[in-house]
Amino acid sequence: MLEAKMNKGKDGDEAHAGEGLGEHEAPWDAPLADGALDARVALPGSKSLTGRELILAALADGPGTLRAPLHSRDSALMVDALRALGTGIEQMPTDSPFGPDLRITPADELTGSTSIACGLAGTVMRFVPPVAALALGPVAFDGDPYARKRPMRPVLDALRALGADIADEGRGALPFTVHGTGSLRGGRVKLDASLSSQFVSALLLSGARFDEGVHVVHTGERLPSLPHIEMTIETLRARGVDVESPAPGEWVVKPGPIRALDARIEPDLSNAAPFLAAAAAVGGRVTVPGWPSATTQVGDQLRTLLPAFGADAVLAADGSLTVTSGGRLRGVRLHVPEAGELAPTLVGLAALAAHGTAGTDGEASEITGIGHIRHHETDRIAALVAEVNRLGGDAVELDDGIAVRPATLHGGVWQSYADHRMATTGALVGLRVAGVEVEDIGCTSKTLPQFPELWGRMLGIASGSGAPLDGPGGAAASASNPLLLTLPQTPDGTSWT
Repeated sequence: MLEAKMNKGKDGDEAHAGEGLGEHEAPWDAPLADGALDARVALPGSKSLTGRELILAALADGPGTLRAPLHSRDSALMVDALRALGTGIEQMPTDSPFGPDLRITPADELTGSTSIACGLAGTVMRFVPPVAALALGPVAFDGDPYARKRPMRPVLDALRALGADIADEGRGALPFTVHGTGSLRGGRVKLDASLSSQFVSALLLSGARFDEGVHVVHTGERLPSLPHIEMTIETLRARGVDVESPAPGEWVVKPGPIRALDARIEPDLSNAAPFLAAAAAVGGRVTVPGWPSATTQVGDQLRTLLPAFGADAVLAADGSLTVTSGGRLRGVRLHVPEAGELAPTLVGLAALAAHGTAGTDGEASEITGIGHIRHHETDRIAALVAEVNRLGGDAVELDDGIAVRPATLHGGVWQSYADHRMATTGALVGLRVAGVEVEDIGCTSKTLPQFPELWGRMLGIASGSGAPLDGPGGAAASASNPLLLTLPQTPDGTSWT
């Protein structure tokens, strides 16, 4: 089981590339937009919320249900990890085109003596070890080859300070083994979360089940992606957990029960980024329904970030967000330390703005505050610079970001680095640049398995065939065959969940 979900591609490529999901198919021809867009794109549930709610449901005081969860490689790895620890997780029929609801039954006693495959999922490799410390018996963690390069030392050292027994041979990274004893002391702990806010969320999510709760003190000079910690706090409070932040960079979770819930997952607003950015890139309009009026998701910042490029973003009373544009992109100077996961899309737009639109000369851009994305699924700063320049662009690495200067882009292969957001950025660039081929579009299964189908329908074509669909944005998808055609499969042919 572990080997079946490991990436088996190349290692050591430029930008410290990750690996693809098994053997890659031929590069995917990114469709070139032939005019302004007019599309409505519904999206599946939030990856970040699905992962957090799965952890909390597994630790809750009774069975609960997740409605409209994300079904993707990351969420499947989380489901498999929690099942391996004894949690019952069943699929429940639903009329959603994106897959079934999930019924979660917590284990009477979490059990170890198992192994967990993390893939490239940061939420699995960081959120699950605190749960494993509450199990009885050893739990071995490993992941895809690039996952072994992702930082883990701060959370592993913090767990040791809280009473956990962890063997990693000094690596501070995968692979490692958590030797669970059925409980964890908990208490006050210091850690540097400068490389990832997930280190903090990992401890907070399980903290109510520690004997003394947990008091996390961040010691670093900066803290990226603070909205993700706020998301964690909100999900905890919704389940009756006593959590507070007595000072900036400090969080306290009191010991106590985690209430079971029927929780509905919001659509993934970060996955909306390439679709909404498409309207900014080529003109027209793209609408994403189900946009929450208030949310902790980082993707909500698209409402202010896309207008910086010259687009308009309007959230309607019915909960749909529409981005419209005349297709004229402006260069930008953005500092987005809280929106690192949106950075690939923003850099893609910056490359197109530098390429020039509507017959005008290109404009330069600078996007900073994103140094921490060097430690995501790949070194995204190095990877983005490499791929923009591979297509004739002029991108430069900064200490904390990327500068993109005017240059004319051309077609070519856009490497994916087994990184879903790298792949979707290649598709975005391909809307205006003929001949772009995305090396591994299949890696979008990490968070959005339906990406090629949804992208094609947005453009009014059947994905991969070039065949037109009736109506704007492929609106002729029948009620019996909606946007999602099938759920993804693992390399061994079994369903992800």
